[in-house]
Amino acid sequence: MKRRFVIIMCLALFSTMVQAQSSMTDNQIVDFVIEQNSKGVSRQQIVTQLMQRGVTMDQIQRIRDKYQKQMNKDVLGAQDITAGSQSSKNRLRESNAQKREQQVARDRANASQFRVKDTKPANQVQRHTYDWDDPDFMEMDDALDFMMPDSLKYYTYEEETKVKIFGHDLFNNKNLTFESSMNLATPQNYILGAGDDVNIDIWGASQDSFTETISPDGTITIEGIGVLQLGGLSVSQAKEKVKRLLESRYQESEIDLTLGQTRSITISIIGEVEMPGTYTMSAFATVYNALYMAGGPNDIGTLRNVRVYRDGKLMSTVDVYDFLLNGILTGDIRLQDNDVITVGPYETLVNVTGKIKRPMFYEMKEGENLGNLLSYSGGFTGDAYTKAVRINRKAGEMYSVFNVAEADFGSFRLMDQDSISVDSTLNRYSNMVELKGAVFRPGMYQVGEGIKTVKNLIEAADGLTEGAIAQHAVMHRMKVDRSLEVLSVDVRGILEGTAPDVELRNEDVLYVADKKIRDDQKTVTIHGEVMYPGIYVYAENETVEDLILQAGGFTEAASLAKVDVARRIVDPNATEATDNIAETFSFSITPDFSISDQTSFTLSPFDEVYVRRSPNYVEQQNVTIEGEVQFAGNYTLSSKGQRLSEIIAQAGGLTDRAYAEGTKLLRQMTQEEREMLESMLRAAQRNSGNDSIDVRKLMTNTSYPVGIELDKALKKPGSDDDPILREGDRIVVPRYDGSVKINGEVLYPNTVYYKEGKNTNYYINQAGGATATGKKSRAIIIYMNGMVAKADRQHKPMPGCQIVVPTKSRRRAMSLPEILSIGTSTASIATMIATIASLSK
Repeated sequence: MKRRFVIIMCLALFSTMVQAQSSMTDNQIVDFVIEQNSKGVSRQQIVTQLMQRGVTMDQIQRIRDKYQKQMNKDVLGAQDITAGSQSSKNRLRESNAQKREQQVARDRANASQFRVKDTKPANQVQRHTYDWDDPDFMEMDDALDFMMPDSLKYYTYEEETKVKIFGHDLFNNKNLTFESSMNLATPQNYILGAGDDVNIDIWGASQDSFTETISPDGTITIEGIGVLQLGGLSVSQAKEKVKRLLESRYQESEIDLTLGQTRSITISIIGEVEMPGTYTMSAFATVYNALYMAGGPNDIGTLRNVRVYRDGKLMSTVDVYDFLLNGILTGDIRLQDNDVITVGPYETLVNVTGKIKRPMFYEMKEGENLGNLLSYSGGFTGDAYTKAVRINRKAGEMYSVFNVAEADFGSFRLMDQDSISVDSTLNRYSNMVELKGAVFRPGMYQVGEGIKTVKNLIEAADGLTEGAIAQHAVMHRMKVDRSLEVLSVDVRGILEGTAPDVELRNEDVLYVADKKIRDDQKTVTIHGEVMYPGIYVYAENETVEDLILQAGGFTEAASLAKVDVARRIVDPNATEATDNIAETFSFSITPDFSISDQTSFTLSPFDEVYVRRSPNYVEQQNVTIEGEVQFAGNYTLSSKGQRLSEIIAQAGGLTDRAYAEGTKLLRQMTQEEREMLESMLRAAQRNSGNDSIDVRKLMTNTSYPVGIELDKALKKPGSDDDPILREGDRIVVPRYDGSVKINGEVLYPNTVYYKEGKNTNYYINQAGGATATGKKSRAIIIYMNGMVAKADRQHKPMPGCQIVVPTKSRRRAMSLPEILSIGTSTASIATMIATIASLSK
């Protein structure tokens, strides 16, 4: 019954693993991605489900390669060679279109006015970043970008509170502050006024200095000299006046006047600025400093006609565009106290879009024309259509449109709210033919004087490559209605003069197929006992011996008597299927790398060579013996059937203190045994419904005990009691242990001395007897040698053994932690695992 249960569990697990490893076809992958995307499933969930279905990066890469070849037009005439059904792709387009409309509706509901900011192909949309550490997951997530159809666009909207006008962000630029500098040399034309500090320095025959502040009435007072009127004079005039007044007193001395701390001035900025008002500024401030303080013009303020008034008179007019476009500070005069700056509304505001270097709104002055606007906007881009521009005008009763030719750019006058659109160059060529495929220099060529025919074109491309299929090239030609037609071209005949040359037309595309592309995919594979097994490029006339040498030669374990070759069956002319799936050949190889039976056998594309392992090649296998033997240590097995008694004899036999009945054998798990153990433990864990820590500990074990009886093996060498050893076995011969352990459902787990003839009940009573939940009739005995038996009349306690009293069975199945808790020692747990493993054999 137990055996049947173990087998059923293994089969169920195996079927689950096989199902998880099964893969999807290319069509199924694309259909699945498209269907899940149309349902709104996230990319993270799609990638997770693909990985769970066994989809590999090789499959995704293969589909992506097809897509990229289609997009790059590497496959002539290919419209859709990617996997997936057309109905699924149509469904994805419809779903994305609905999502786009829904998003637009949501955006419009959240803002008062929107404009299209940008359009991009769907495969350029920035993806969400998932918190996922698996590199395979992230790699597949990136690879799925190409599955979004190019024709779908996404739209991003932003609230449009103001139009972007050229120059209006100048005075909001933190890196361009227009703050007036105080570290400048004093201008000689600076007009002195109340609050300015003047320094008078005297040196030479006499030395003296004075620092005075000009009073509100424009005077300074010098001790011993009197009152000087300096207000209203320039620095140079004040210097001359001071020299004339003081030179009679300070003869043969130099006299100079300099400006110290300057006064502050008050100016007013009114009109269409962000913060109109009265500002206190440095006396060195200019018009640009004042505009910066006021935040610059507002949405309707002008940059082209900023006026400065002084005492009611117009002193200057500033055009900010002169500074922005030419770096010239025209009209930027130094301000004086009580100056008034006025910023009126703009006169004409026009918008330019399309293939222009700076598309935005521009302010135009009276008398300026379309040519000036194009200059302000940086001129045309390289792909612009420059022969004419389109202008939409909103003035009058209805809109009107003008197509202005290049010759009229300098005379066409613009009006407020005009919208200028610059078209792009047509996506067509006027003098181009393209050559693809097996030529040395594929690409686009100018059709005309030097290249008029197919022969001229091939010669311009430096001829055909060695692998060209020249007798049948394919030419795509654009008809008058822009539909395609195909022409078959005998390039070889044209070059040799046996076929008429073909005259080229604009936008012809000639494709010369290359058989080398197919040949590059031809490979041969070598497996088994060679130094470098793997896949190699196929080469004609290569023999089996050549491939073995190319793979580094034989390993020491290789068999020269049997080398197999499996050949793919290829029959392009077949009309029905056969039962044969491969053709096989077997050879023996001589030490000098030649085939003993045949000398003319050569490999074909996709052959697979198998170098077998010699049946008589066996590496040394060691066992270890420890404990009470004469010569403990490692021993090499001399034969596959070497037994326990022989190794004991090689170790010099047992010592006088050895306890043969307690000898145990610890065996290393093979890979198959470990996989079986893991399968059963996982199944038990799932059935228990618990995430058992003990399971994870057990799965780290690399060995298990094998129950042996050394005393019987020594009495009957070669019998069934004398087990055959295998590599990695560890034999432990202990000293005599005269104790018995009692564990499990007893009142007081205990260890007592062994008494010959006493039964199990005696020892259980030495531990206080069984608990109310203990099942004494189901007690087991775990012997020191690793064997386990039910405690009954036939099986008596022995020295060094352990008695375990289990818990009474309940209605529900015993969980794995409860099963594992019945034994406390590592030996007892490992013994139960070995027992389960033996039942599965």
